[in-house]
Amino acid sequence: MGAASGDQDSREFLARIRIGDLCNGTVAEVTRSQGVTVILDGFSARPLGTIWPLDVSWSWNPPAVVKVGQRITAEVIAIHLDEGHARLAMTATENPELWAFLNSRHRGEILSGTITAIERFGVFVALDDGPEHPVFPGVGFITIPELSWRHIEAVSDVVQVGQRVSCEFLQFDTWNGEARLSLKATQPDPFQAFADSVAVGQTLQGQVTKVVPFGVFVQVADGFEGLVHLQELTSTPVATPQDVVEVGDDVTVVVTDVDRERRRLTLSRRQVSPDSR
Repeated sequence: MGAASGDQDSREFLARIRIGDLCNGTVAEVTRSQGVTVILDGFSARPLGTIWPLDVSWSWNPPAVVKVGQRITAEVIAIHLDEGHARLAMTATENPELWAFLNSRHRGEILSGTITAIERFGVFVALDDGPEHPVFPGVGFITIPELSWRHIEAVSDVVQVGQRVSCEFLQFDTWNGEARLSLKATQPDPFQAFADSVAVGQTLQGQVTKVVPFGVFVQVADGFEGLVHLQELTSTPVATPQDVVEVGDDVTVVVTDVDRERRRLTLSRRQVSPDSR
């Protein structure tokens, strides 16, 4: 009964906390790998607050920042009622201006800035109205998939360091303390225009660009590919796509589905009428 009662008390306590609240407490344990546990004010039975190492400080070295018995203030960034703890971040109170700026942003908001660095995993952006980041070369960050609607070989094909950009705000990344942005969201989706120009049942000419175990991809227009499933390659069953076509082959296909939401085009070679071949 005692354990069950304690679990219920902790859930009730945590249920009163909201994400974004600032909580005070006392550090109960500090480890370099697991981070910090905190006894929150108002619930002394056991530590209910946890701070992951990267959420302790931008120094990324918890033992050098906090000690057992130290009083701290941290922001609630997640609440896990079933697990009985609240995840906290001291980085929020360490950089109040940064956190206040990011917390005030709204999804869909357009933010402008300058490209400051290009990495293999994305692009950093110094936002016009944003504070400096304590670690990264910009508060804004654009992942590779959010740079362009089209497949790109190199980031430099889309943006350059020093370039001015306007991006859509996607979310506040509390792990890195940055604004996740999308450049492509501010641009028309070319697939929608392409979808307007084709219809189910339409015959198209294309070239095989990739062969996979379950079918082949065929480029039917500049930048647009569709999938021909293995069973749609020929009227006679085959074991592998290579039994029928190879990369570089010119083929005639029929549009069988246009999925605007997932931006996918499905094709069939089997359904092409004899007159169209």
